[in-house]
Amino acid sequence: MRLVTYRTATGPGDDLERWGVLVDEGIIDLTGTAGLTSVKEWLAHDEVDLAQAVAQREPDLVLSDATLLAPITNPGKILAIGLNYAEHRAEGTAPETAHPTVFTRFSDSHVAHGEKLRRPSSTEAFDYEGELAVIVGKPAFEIGVATAMEHVGGYSIYNEASVRDWQMHTSQFIPGKNFYRSGSFGPCMVTADAIDDISAQTIETRVNGRVVQHAFIEEMIFPIPELIAYVSSFTPLSAGDVILTGTPAGVGVFQKPPLLLTAGDVVEVEVSSVGLLSNVVADAVDLDADDPALKEFR
Repeated sequence: MRLVTYRTATGPGDDLERWGVLVDEGIIDLTGTAGLTSVKEWLAHDEVDLAQAVAQREPDLVLSDATLLAPITNPGKILAIGLNYAEHRAEGTAPETAHPTVFTRFSDSHVAHGEKLRRPSSTEAFDYEGELAVIVGKPAFEIGVATAMEHVGGYSIYNEASVRDWQMHTSQFIPGKNFYRSGSFGPCMVTADAIDDISAQTIETRVNGRVVQHAFIEEMIFPIPELIAYVSSFTPLSAGDVILTGTPAGVGVFQKPPLLLTAGDVVEVEVSSVGLLSNVVADAVDLDADDPALKEFR
């Protein structure tokens, strides 16, 4: 199933976060089903049978009446994996490592499908990175590779957009990976049982219609089970946590000439069997004045 988090403004004050199942005709709203108010809560209480909950139900609204949010709006942890495709590692002349490269991303560093990516005023090196996002379905701590996939709740898509000059200030990636609203996450979470073999899927990134990244998920250096086992060795994972699994070769900074993002560019990331994440780039100066979340800081 494809689960979405969304808002709707069909009535006065009706702007609360809701969740439901995405179907061809629209969204079947599940807000409040068994007392659950979010996709994250359902992951933590997955004894609720979604197939039964939506059986013989018609959509409650058409998709165009909803504003999609990130599938998980409040992940406890977002753990990103760097340099996890061999060709991407080679294009940046990075050395091989025996263990995954792990850094963190904060939830206010991304927007939802269809929202504008905020290109910071402090850079001319804004880059795209299409990635598969793995969403944890049940707690995992110090688990092995053999059972790791049992802890996957579903999959989504992430544009792990990067501010390259800030990323390279030191050996620590975090500043360049966490600029406010610079990446994107969505449009939905596809439950793990809906995809027979995630490693057989492809990932593709397009900028203004031009294919710039294309790979099979199975080309990861450290496959998903190894990533989950490794990460859970040092931090407990909870339902709704997100692991970003790395980007393939073809990022803009290594194109010749470099293909760095500017206002008006359209970035699409597509993962087969998961969906399509699309966003337009806009300059921070054109977005910030209308952003209510920034008012308390300025």
